Amino acid sequence: MHPPLRPVPHHLGQPSSARSFSTTTQALARPSRSALKHFHRNIPPYPYGPSLLYKQSNFGLYGGAKPQFGNKVSERNEIKTRRKWVPNIHEKRLWSVAMNRYLRVKVQARVLRTIDKVGGLDEYLMGDSPARIKELGMEGWKMRWRLMQTGWWRERVKRRRMEMGLRPEGVNMLLSDAELLGEDGVDNEEREESEEERDKQEEEKAQVESEWEEAKFSDEEREHILQSDLRTEDGSPLARMHAGMQAEGERAAKPRRSIFQRLMGR
Repeated sequence: MHPPLRPVPHHLGQPSSARSFSTTTQALARPSRSALKHFHRNIPPYPYGPSLLYKQSNFGLYGGAKPQFGNKVSERNEIKTRRKWVPNIHEKRLWSVAMNRYLRVKVQARVLRTIDKVGGLDEYLMGDSPARIKELGMEGWKMRWRLMQTGWWRERVKRRRMEMGLRPEGVNMLLSDAELLGEDGVDNEEREESEEERDKQEEEKAQVESEWEEAKFSDEEREHILQSDLRTEDGSPLARMHAGMQAEGERAAKPRRSIFQRLMGR
C-alpha cells in the first residue's frame, strides 16, 4: 500500500496574495528618486536641486563634498595608479534645541566642525548665507523646513523683528493698517514717498529749464553780460571766472624760459 499523501505546505503551493513580512518600511525601500519625491512632497523645492552625480549626498549633511579622483604615484619608479578619495562620512546623533530631541543623520567630518563652531545643529541649519544654503543639500533643506515649523523659530523671528523696529507677527493687522492709513485711505508712507519723488522731479525740471535759458543767449548777449558783470564793484562769480580765464591766457602767451635761464636768473 502506498503511504497517505501529506498536505502540501502553503509556502510550496500556489503563491499567496498576502504581503510577506518585512522590517523595511516602504519609503526606505524605494529608489533614490522616488524616496526624494516622497520625503519632499510637502516641502518647498530646493533651489539648487538634488545631486545627480553623488546621490547618497541627498540623504545627509555632506557639505557639498563629492568623491575626488587622482593618481597614486610610486616612490620607486613613479608608476601612476588611478585611485579615488571618498568623503569622511559618519552617522551621528545630534541634539536639536528646537525639536527637543536627538536627530540621527549622516554628516561629514568638516560639517561637524562647522556645527561646533556656529553653536549647534539648529544654528547650522538656519544659516542664511547663499554658501550655507548650497551646502545643506536636500537633507539639510528638509531639516531646515522642519525647524521653521517649530515655536522656537517663531519666537526667534518675533524677537528679531522687535529688535529691528518692525511689527511682530501675530498682531491685529487691521488695526495696524488703520493706524497707517490716512483719512483718504492712502498709506501715509506711500504719500510721503510720492511727494518726495514729485519734488525731486520738479527740481530736475527747473534745473533743465535754467540750463536751456542760459544756452539760448547769443555770443553778443554773453559778451554784454560779461562786461556788465565786470563793471560791478564787488564782481560776480561770472566776472571772477572771466578774469581768471584772461589771466591764464596772458600767462600762457608769455614765452617760457628754459631751465638754464631760470637757474641763471634771466
